[in-house]
Amino acid sequence: MGDLLGEGSYGKVKEMLDSETLCRRAVKILKKKKLRRIPNGEANVKKEIQLLRRLRHKNVIQLVDVLYNEEKQKMYMVMEYCVCGMQEVLDSVPEKRFPGYQAHGYFCQLLDGLEYLHSQGIVHKDIKPGNLLLTTDGALKISDLGVAEALHPFAEADTCRTSQGSPAFQPPEIANGLDTFSGFKVDIWSAGVTLYNIITSLYPFEGDNIYKLFENIGKGDYTIPDDCGPLLSDLLRGMLEYDPVRRFSIQHIRQHNWVRKKHPPSEPPVPIPPSAESRDRWRSMTVVPYLEDLHGYHEEEDDDEEFFDEDNVIYTQDFTVPGQVEGPRTRPDPKPVCANGTDPTPLGKPKAERRSSASSNPSRKGLSTASKIRKLSTCKQQ
Repeated sequence: MGDLLGEGSYGKVKEMLDSETLCRRAVKILKKKKLRRIPNGEANVKKEIQLLRRLRHKNVIQLVDVLYNEEKQKMYMVMEYCVCGMQEVLDSVPEKRFPGYQAHGYFCQLLDGLEYLHSQGIVHKDIKPGNLLLTTDGALKISDLGVAEALHPFAEADTCRTSQGSPAFQPPEIANGLDTFSGFKVDIWSAGVTLYNIITSLYPFEGDNIYKLFENIGKGDYTIPDDCGPLLSDLLRGMLEYDPVRRFSIQHIRQHNWVRKKHPPSEPPVPIPPSAESRDRWRSMTVVPYLEDLHGYHEEEDDDEEFFDEDNVIYTQDFTVPGQVEGPRTRPDPKPVCANGTDPTPLGKPKAERRSSASSNPSRKGLSTASKIRKLSTCKQQ
């Protein structure tokens, strides 16, 4: 494991390296004792695991594995790695908003992920920037399905009865305390508030406390800034329609002119900010120093090791952050191969093929495991 990526009410999230695949992952560490103190904590985690196991979509976070440590009473949810959350990106700039074309790109990806969830009979119930994760190339992943609800496979409607989402993103039917409501239309409303927020940096409804906030949401009165333009204003009004029956559906949103319109770049996009702790603008893999400590690596060991020849091993698979922009591929082979055409030895095992074999010069030493990983860390990481 590497550095801490974030911390929520349920537990910590750390960076992790899969020692078998060398894939960069994120692991959510949950303590059973802590979950028992949170209302519905254990139930929400079990439900999230059950839902994520069956979901596979480019805009929904993927669950890789679940590990248990009975001795420490801990649970480890291994997820695909995302570089940061959308809320973190918004908070990194004074304007706290995205340019129109950037917000449009994120919103279209949110629609794709949301449409997939609904096609699987899942209501998210907590769509907001804080639950949308990003990769370095701008790919969006819907995360945190802890309060989501899976509809009955044979249910005729998307009727829901409970909601635990963030107050500022809840629709009037929930603010007014209705016993039942359309789950899909709740997600549409939350997506509308999210779009409103990432473009204007504001919220359509605010209040000094949750009671005042729900009172304002229940009335349904809000204003849209003039600089949003007529097309975007019309879309927001359709998604933030007070009556859920008249509220836009995903199909209606897809056909809207603002969504279908091409938005040329008018200003630089908001970039992924440097990591908060290390201030590393490249978000480099933080596992390497821990591996060096684990394997007893020291800088002076390099003096005794064989010089590493870049031409010796050809890496045909880029070690990039998932979703990171890749340059033109000049090496189309699906896996690393040595210059002589044979497979390179995996890290941590006997040394890789060399142009001058070790048998011709017994005094030469192979690279240690930690040193090999350290060499790879200078490449772009995956």
